[in-house]
Amino acid sequence: MQPVLTLLATLLLLPLVLLGQPQLVRNLSNSMNESGTCHCTVHLPNSSVLLQQLEQLQSMAKELIGEYEQQLLWASKYARAIEEQENQALEISQTQEIRNPNTITSLYETPAFNLLLLELEGAQALTAELKTKAGASRTADLLHQLQEQVTNASLSLKLLADSDQRSFRALQQEVDVLQGRLNECEREKEQEQASRHPGPPLPPGSCAHGGLQKVSRPLVLQLNWRGISHKAGAWGRDSAPSPDSPLYWVAPLRADGRYFDYYRLHKSYDDLVMLKNYEQWKMGYGDGSGNTVYKNFMYFNYYGTSDIAKVDLSSNTLVLQRPLPGATYNNRFSYASVPWKDLDFAGDEKGLWVLYATEESKGNLVVSRLNASTLEVEESWRTSQYKPALSGAFMACGVLYALRSLSTRQEEIFYAFDTTNGQERHLSILLDKMLETLHGINYSPSDHRLYVYNDGYLMYYDLTFLTLKPTLSRPAAKRPSGDRAPPRVVKSNRLQ
Repeated sequence: MQPVLTLLATLLLLPLVLLGQPQLVRNLSNSMNESGTCHCTVHLPNSSVLLQQLEQLQSMAKELIGEYEQQLLWASKYARAIEEQENQALEISQTQEIRNPNTITSLYETPAFNLLLLELEGAQALTAELKTKAGASRTADLLHQLQEQVTNASLSLKLLADSDQRSFRALQQEVDVLQGRLNECEREKEQEQASRHPGPPLPPGSCAHGGLQKVSRPLVLQLNWRGISHKAGAWGRDSAPSPDSPLYWVAPLRADGRYFDYYRLHKSYDDLVMLKNYEQWKMGYGDGSGNTVYKNFMYFNYYGTSDIAKVDLSSNTLVLQRPLPGATYNNRFSYASVPWKDLDFAGDEKGLWVLYATEESKGNLVVSRLNASTLEVEESWRTSQYKPALSGAFMACGVLYALRSLSTRQEEIFYAFDTTNGQERHLSILLDKMLETLHGINYSPSDHRLYVYNDGYLMYYDLTFLTLKPTLSRPAAKRPSGDRAPPRVVKSNRLQ
């Protein structure tokens, strides 16, 4: 209590100094009794105004002393509370991380933390107000020290909150990455099990599968019937899903790699292998190796134009020619290492398609479904893939699969675009090849094979699709309140 008494004495004498009238103090005497106690007598002028001011200052001094002692008590309590909160938060974090990292609650979000932060802010405001009232007295210095202590405590609490929040976010990101890896491992495990224990073979024209899973090693059939100098061309089976019509066709281009003038038709696979019982026709107006056969009609790019041409294979008659709106031509946006393939036609279980690029798409691949009778475009989708960066593409069950060259002996099917929902995804399915360039690529729904014209050689691949089976859905991981997962955005690439 000695500092408090000293402070009180100072405050009692303060008005005498502040009034600047020391000459009014008079009759100052002192005496000491037998016990050694000193008595001082001060005679003040008879002024009620000065006495009232002295009483007010005495009252203010008592109030400041009381507030000061209360603030010291509060500061001590806050220091203990902060220490307890730190220990409690550390224990909760360690315990919850062991049990389930997804259920950790940030200290910054607890009610006790928010209450403590508000109380410290209130203490800061109160000490600032008391400091203003105290003026330049010694009490002001003490209040200044108290204000610094409260400010430091508040700053420490905020730093603790920020550190906890950053640690929580980093931990949540790590958990999300681990969850993604887990899901990827599950998908790979399912694919591996499906490949080890394949389901029943798909019937011709069936799309009851989960997409392309793998490609077999190539089976090289033979050199094209025009010789090794005709490196560019296309071949395949009628891409309409009809096993009752096993029509095979071979269309080598001229040695210049552009002009399409002759083709052969075989009514069976054996006739193709034995090079017998064939029909050979001359056309003289085809451009590039993007042609295909669908329902006994051949579709190709008419020479030097953006037109679609349709030939009846029964009579080798050009029955329809129609421009493809917006399509570039004359080698504007062809595939990498495959020139003059501006229009790439494809047939599958869903119908007839054409793959091309436009100036509007800035060279990105566009997929259009055609009306096989009128050659009108029924619907179009724009992909995110730059066509000259691709080595080829094909359609299967309404899904576009794009390829890129990895080396002179290997390709990769790396991209898929589903026209049923406009979603795209990346994959990695390796495809071996005998020679460097894959010119014509045609898929047949009748036998689920990929027919490829590889630098003059005819070869094919057997395709394996993921088997559909019922799976139990994994419950979504719970996130702390207020930490919502970002909404899933489905990118629509459909052209209006």
